[in-house]
Amino acid sequence: MTSTQRIHSCRITRTGIRSETCDPTLVFPYWSFTKSVIAICGLTLAEAGRIDLDARLASEAFTLRQLLQHTAGLPDYSTLKAYRDAVANDEEPWSRDELLEAALAQGRLFAPGAGWSYSNVGYMLARECIEDAAERPFGSLFSALIGERLGLESVELATTRDEFARVCWEGARTYHPGWVYHGCLIGTAEDAARLLHGLFTGRLLGEVTLERMLDPYPLGGVIEGRPWTQCGYGLGLMNGRFGAAGRAIGHSGGGPFCVNAVYHFPDRDDPMTVASFTDGRNEGIAEFAAAGYAARDT
Repeated sequence: MTSTQRIHSCRITRTGIRSETCDPTLVFPYWSFTKSVIAICGLTLAEAGRIDLDARLASEAFTLRQLLQHTAGLPDYSTLKAYRDAVANDEEPWSRDELLEAALAQGRLFAPGAGWSYSNVGYMLARECIEDAAERPFGSLFSALIGERLGLESVELATTRDEFARVCWEGARTYHPGWVYHGCLIGTAEDAARLLHGLFTGRLLGEVTLERMLDPYPLGGVIEGRPWTQCGYGLGLMNGRFGAAGRAIGHSGGGPFCVNAVYHFPDRDDPMTVASFTDGRNEGIAEFAAAGYAARDT
């Protein structure tokens, strides 16, 4: 962490919520933590019998489950130099079809189910599949299935520059959230922690569905510069271990100017959920901050 960085964190246990921010009303981009929310929405629809996780999508060889676990074999758009240049130049987002064509032109990485590779493209398609099944847009679906149930008043799906300007970081003043093609939720650190904590306290999914969500695709061990000592990926959730903090289940995220780590630590005597946000581009800083809180008194 540089001398100018400040980490904003909130932690939740059975005994209550504690904010480590100077201002708990500050709003942050959730970046790829939004993937966890997309997965929760999809699994909620599956519980209700409105979507089949294992049915092949129309005209495709992969399933929704494979999209949610990054095992569909799709490339990512962050590897495209033209995409990175356009974001850096503060251009308007490409159309959905233009983005998809450019990303898929890189070629499929492997047959569905035959490997693992992180893909924002896959989550864009997963969101669209879930919206079709629900017959409503993702922002509205989030509110109905999660936001209203947990009372997450700060959280919204940002779709315009003006909406994204609510974010506290200076870099958000001009950034267009449309560059995050699966969508980017924004909200407070407290509501991010409450969202994930609600999942693990049985307020969003049934026990069997949650177990299936957590079942990880194994990805290995230690990651240099990050607290991971064991890594896996479930459905919209990173699932592994943070050393002395024990099991860590949640999601990290990052964009051009800030990063976050939202994790649940079930191995504590009093299970804790931590949401940490900081500026810069090193997700490890936010992850170490979350791990540090969870490792105390364990």
